Amino acid sequence: MGALEGRVAVITGAGRGIGREHALLFSREGAAVVVNDLGGSNAGEGTDTGPAQAVVNEIVAAGGRAVANTANIATWDGAKGLVDQAISEFGHLDIVVNNAGILRDGFIAGLEESQWDSVVAVHLKGHFNVLRHAAAYWKDQVKAGKTPLASVINTASASGVTVPNAGQANYGAAKAGIAALTLVAADELERYGVRVNAIAPMARTRLTVATPGMGAILGAAVEEGEFDGFSPANIAPLVAYLATEKCPLTGKVFSVTGGAISELGGWHDVKTIETDGMWEIDDIANRLP
Repeated sequence: MGALEGRVAVITGAGRGIGREHALLFSREGAAVVVNDLGGSNAGEGTDTGPAQAVVNEIVAAGGRAVANTANIATWDGAKGLVDQAISEFGHLDIVVNNAGILRDGFIAGLEESQWDSVVAVHLKGHFNVLRHAAAYWKDQVKAGKTPLASVINTASASGVTVPNAGQANYGAAKAGIAALTLVAADELERYGVRVNAIAPMARTRLTVATPGMGAILGAAVEEGEFDGFSPANIAPLVAYLATEKCPLTGKVFSVTGGAISELGGWHDVKTIETDGMWEIDDIANRLP
């Protein structure tokens, strides 16, 4: 029996890259999967049913259960339809993996409003939209006397939580927001039997290789049979573990790449200065590092 036997998952952005690997592994471990992917470009432009359906076909051919969904999760109704489809197709919902994302990089002084809005909409609002509708379903389950053992895994990024990346103010801000959303959601949804965690992955995908400078770091895929530290397949096992029924973890953010998984910590005090009365500007200037 697989680690996710009998569980139902929705995975956004699952037509390619990291999301595709999540969907394939989840299916191999026994989960029924709703494969969501709008099928757009790196910048989120256009639609194509092909990527999501191709993953579904691969899963079904291997004996798994999966259906495609091409809704735009940046919209309220698109996210609700995704959650509703999982419940109508498979009878319930246990897992949400928020993974969908786009890039519209640009330096702040020249960033267009549309570049900011579109990236924040897909990443931060998209995460919230799916989370919100899934949370409403789980809340109703509790009211009906049932006990969900549900899991949400969000996708942050090093660009938002550990290493700020010039040219990605929109992306980094959205990813930092996702990390914060994860912590709040973990606190709120625990009463409904829902655990919420996040990952900050590093892998070779069409988005990362399109980021200036990243192609040289990630390199090319290695020869068959050799360990490829930057393969997106390396990310999925951690996500699958976080999605298992018995995993106790919640409110965590993990960096994951290749053979390394690190638990990350948020903002924390590094130095404190104090005064017994009103602050003086010169005193602050002399005492702050």
